Amino acid sequence: MNLLTVIMPVYNGEMYLEEAIDSILNQTFTDFKLLVLNDNSTDSTPSILEAYQKKDNRVEVINKTKNEGPANLRNEGIESAQTEFIALMDADDISLPTRFEKQLDVFKNNANIGVCGTWFTFFGDKQKLIKHAVDAEALKVQFLSSCGIGNPTVMFRTSAIKDFRFEHQYVPAEDYGLWSEVIQITDFYNIPESLLNYRWHPNNISQTKEKNLQKANVLIKKKQLLHFGIDESKGTLDDYFNAVSLNRNLSPEQITSAIEASKALKARNNETNYYNHSIFESHIDKVIIRTIRNASSYNKTFYNYVKNESGYFNQIPFIDKMVFLFKSLF
Repeated sequence: MNLLTVIMPVYNGEMYLEEAIDSILNQTFTDFKLLVLNDNSTDSTPSILEAYQKKDNRVEVINKTKNEGPANLRNEGIESAQTEFIALMDADDISLPTRFEKQLDVFKNNANIGVCGTWFTFFGDKQKLIKHAVDAEALKVQFLSSCGIGNPTVMFRTSAIKDFRFEHQYVPAEDYGLWSEVIQITDFYNIPESLLNYRWHPNNISQTKEKNLQKANVLIKKKQLLHFGIDESKGTLDDYFNAVSLNRNLSPEQITSAIEASKALKARNNETNYYNHSIFESHIDKVIIRTIRNASSYNKTFYNYVKNESGYFNQIPFIDKMVFLFKSLF
């Protein structure tokens, strides 16, 4: 029995598939099965997969007769895996050779960690090193505003995610949806080293389904706030959402409501200690200050509220205070 199953969905991936598979088969850790789920591809993907099966017995292929989408395919892979650990991989990315070795070392030395990702590097049409938060407490707070783990970098203990699965309704943010739930029941960790090259190109699903992405992100963020146990009688969900996730061009009235919601969130966390107190407050403070700086308009009433009632005025840099006053007066 292998220790690890690697799940890779693919649909018409002929252009980059071989490079992705080779990066898995050339890992320094070798005790795994690579399970590729072919989503009824119509290009040369099936023949490429057949060739790999013949030359490496670690490669197993499931061919679908209709298109099911990446969320459903990953779920099928999770259900069929019989190993202690599962790693995720996309069919157009490149895992660096020591990725699995280093992730398994994290699990070996930290029984509390259920999900381990890594930093990663965009390449192709976009080039950038992505450094998500590293430790569990910081990641938990980061998830309030964005997904803090790169899905194709993820490895997890099969037992850690329990019955949670990817939800097709959240595509292309199904990873954010799943991990925002799982992070509430197990510790996460990101290895502070880029161990995956993430290919950025016009056909990335996150770009082709941008409207769905925006809608799903809002639903996922609000769901986390509900899990936190916010009291909706003290503000709308949008107010709380604006307190933990930056939204530019809000009106003075919306920002005022977000500031009041931020006070309720801090009070709630003082009661529950659900989030690390200092990290949580620092995150909210940064969001509010940036939100004030990016308001859609300014007036004297708004300025006086921020200065005298908000509790945030002293945190605003001096030059920004001057700009704030000038815009409010004129």
